Amino acid sequence: MSGINTAALFTTLHEQDMEAAALELFRYQYQENALYRAYTDALRRRPSDVRSLQQIPFLPIQFFKTHTVTCGSFTPKLVFESSGTTQTINSRHLVKEAAVYERSFLAGFERTYGPVSDFVVLGLLPSYLERQHSSLVYMVQDMVKRSGHAASGFYLYEHDKLADNLRELEASGQKTLLIGVTFGLLDFAEHHSLQLKNTIVMETGGMKGRREEWTRQQVHAYLRERLGCEHIHAEYGMTELLSQAYSKGEGVFTAPPWMKVLVRDENDPFQLSMSNASGVINVVDLANIYSCAFIATDDIGRLHSEGSFEVLGRLDNSALRGCSLMVS
Repeated sequence: MSGINTAALFTTLHEQDMEAAALELFRYQYQENALYRAYTDALRRRPSDVRSLQQIPFLPIQFFKTHTVTCGSFTPKLVFESSGTTQTINSRHLVKEAAVYERSFLAGFERTYGPVSDFVVLGLLPSYLERQHSSLVYMVQDMVKRSGHAASGFYLYEHDKLADNLRELEASGQKTLLIGVTFGLLDFAEHHSLQLKNTIVMETGGMKGRREEWTRQQVHAYLRERLGCEHIHAEYGMTELLSQAYSKGEGVFTAPPWMKVLVRDENDPFQLSMSNASGVINVVDLANIYSCAFIATDDIGRLHSEGSFEVLGRLDNSALRGCSLMVS
């Protein structure tokens, strides 16, 4: 057993306790995850010498494409795959307990926005709905169900119907979450001009060759103008993580207490910073109990002093990801 109390992890964990919990999980994963143990040993990093968050080895995210990243052997309740392209190898994340993922995304969202039941949840995720094993679709599907509103649901390409429903919801003053892949929101906004004052418009990244690449500022400015929103919100998550960070505007993300972002020096991956620095993003996700909680991503980011962060783009030599975030 990992010794991680999942109920407490998503309810009572405080930021000051994060490091101790991460070190405990590191020791468990070193023992139980053969791949992670081999990687740590190859770095000649002895667990007894790891006494701080910065000393924990971060597993390069590419291993999710080439290896099975699990603690022990188990039959997964969920298998998530990245979208990628026909030219790329997709990442696979084997999830031992569906309840851990559900608790993580629900607690993370409700810490930021309040109860899901307050919202009509509308998903505009065409490319993700057209394939299997999307962690994003699973999350939004669960939120649609938990919202309890008959108007909640998914849209593929029914833009006219979506616009009509949004106008009705706005007229009634109903709080609404419109969560969409970036190119889907841009396609929708190109054909419909609205004034959304009670609706949170949230983009999840993802151009994937569907449209000309825009910067995040260009995307948000266009969506604000066309949809009448003061801010465009965003979600930062990926197949290899079971937690998400959220931005309420300006591309500045805040993570829940069980998730922490650090940045590493591009030329020295073992040089880590925890605030006021730019570099390549490393993520600690304590919800990744049975895979690996310490992931070295290919995203470039900037950390702020209070722990929030921005995503500035991706490493030039990293593989194209379906959920790629745009360079700003």
